[in-house]
Amino acid sequence: MHGTELAELATFLAVARFKSFKQAAVERGVAASAVSHTIRSLEERVGIRLFHRTTRSVSLTEAGQRFLTELSPAFGQIERALDSLNSFRGTPFGTVRINIPNSIAPFVLRNVMGPLLKQNPGLHLDLVATDRLVDIVEDGFDAGIRFGERLLQDMIAVHIKPTLRFSVVGSPDYFNGREIPLKPADLREHSCIRYRFPSGAIYNWQFEKDGEEIDVEVGGPITLDDQELMVEAALQGCGLAYVWDNRVMQHLVSGTLIRCLDDWCAPDNGLFLYYPSRRYLSAGLRAVIDMLKA
Repeated sequence: MHGTELAELATFLAVARFKSFKQAAVERGVAASAVSHTIRSLEERVGIRLFHRTTRSVSLTEAGQRFLTELSPAFGQIERALDSLNSFRGTPFGTVRINIPNSIAPFVLRNVMGPLLKQNPGLHLDLVATDRLVDIVEDGFDAGIRFGERLLQDMIAVHIKPTLRFSVVGSPDYFNGREIPLKPADLREHSCIRYRFPSGAIYNWQFEKDGEEIDVEVGGPITLDDQELMVEAALQGCGLAYVWDNRVMQHLVSGTLIRCLDDWCAPDNGLFLYYPSRRYLSAGLRAVIDMLKA
């Protein structure tokens, strides 16, 4: 089999996985027109239509679905064969593609990326940070990072660092003439900066103390979908923000933000890297896991 044919098959797998020429092009690092040309070339060579195409969607034909079922295990075997060469090298090589929530990515990866790549010069990290809920299998990731309560049952989960916690913060200007809340119920008397998930759902603020767990549906004049903007809004006195502690530490030290309800803000229940139980654990992913655990 020629290299061109292998490239065609890899492109077919990418389009079949994403149901999108554009997303397949991003993963392959080429133009969408190049992906379209490659698929057309493959279909002409085999003499069978593999995809239904409309202006809005891409889907597999019956022949395409059969081809995908047969081809996927073969490419999995190729991946394992290539990865087996790592046993003859000092460090692993290859690409590891990981999904991580955008809101926590800087804290999880800050002290990891540099040392990981320095120790493994043949490794390529493809990191996608988004707060959108992602199906790592469907979207072609090797692994994802999430909090424990959101993991699916058919995943292998590895506990990683750091331990993260939320803080409720407001500016001195906001607290001027206002009572500082002492318990979660007091938030009903305050303007709060709400967070909206990419799904459109509004995040309730969660508290815990002495075994008591409370969810508070807060109200306020502004709703945002980015924690950096939430911190900026809090600095400008727009209201109280419920954000990751690490994100506001320098403002707490300088006094530009004031923490409240600290005794109700318990550490989170754990951060995990997870991957499908049926997935082969490559040397590259193992190196990533070891660094995140340390």
